Amino acid sequence: MKRIIWMVLMNLWYVPYGLTRLIRMAAHPERYSEEERFTLIKQIDNRAIRGGRVVIDGHGMENLPEKGGFIMYPNHQGMFDVLAIFQLMTRPMSVVLKKELAEIPFLKQVFACIGAIALDRSDPRQGMKVILQVAEEVEKGKIFLIFPEGTRSKNGNHLLDFKGGSFKSATKAKCPIVPVALLDSYKAFDTGSVARQTVQVHFLEPIPYEEYQGMKTTEIAAMVKARIEAKIAECESQEQQ
Repeated sequence: MKRIIWMVLMNLWYVPYGLTRLIRMAAHPERYSEEERFTLIKQIDNRAIRGGRVVIDGHGMENLPEKGGFIMYPNHQGMFDVLAIFQLMTRPMSVVLKKELAEIPFLKQVFACIGAIALDRSDPRQGMKVILQVAEEVEKGKIFLIFPEGTRSKNGNHLLDFKGGSFKSATKAKCPIVPVALLDSYKAFDTGSVARQTVQVHFLEPIPYEEYQGMKTTEIAAMVKARIEAKIAECESQEQQ
């Protein structure tokens, strides 16, 4: 919470302007192009990160497909995850989020601008609609972010189990899967400090549909988790040397 307050304080002169534009675009997103909305959210994101004294150490951006839709699957450490990934994107992206976040002021407007889709985890029917909607939009060339753990890990860089259902949209869209390894993202908001922090984001090599075709979604989940865990272990080993 302290860092969020610090982010606002460091951008006091920008807040009225940025918030006004955000509210206007979120109220009628159809009046603005996807690029216009992406540019505004990226501007807000960059200012928040700089003001919050966080450095994003990005790796593997060359692994992101330049054309066509795909789905990114990162480990989940907290609210800062989306901010960190978004800063490194050069193409518009969206996210699947739990419905509890969809009505929070400011977040609601941000999610409206990026076309986020809210998931009600207690409603299987609605969940299937979300799977189909994401698959349809990815087939049209959109980029999505889905957290396969379903909830954030509260144990630092250690991962929870990845849920197979999270990968159903990818199998239906037959799209590339991009595993994303996040390190120390939890430190941005969960340490109660405003000391400078570095968050690592590693975009791993895409997994083409041909590689996971015919696999069960639970098997895909295990494969993606293993690749992310291997990257995290590699980075932590390098830091200890």
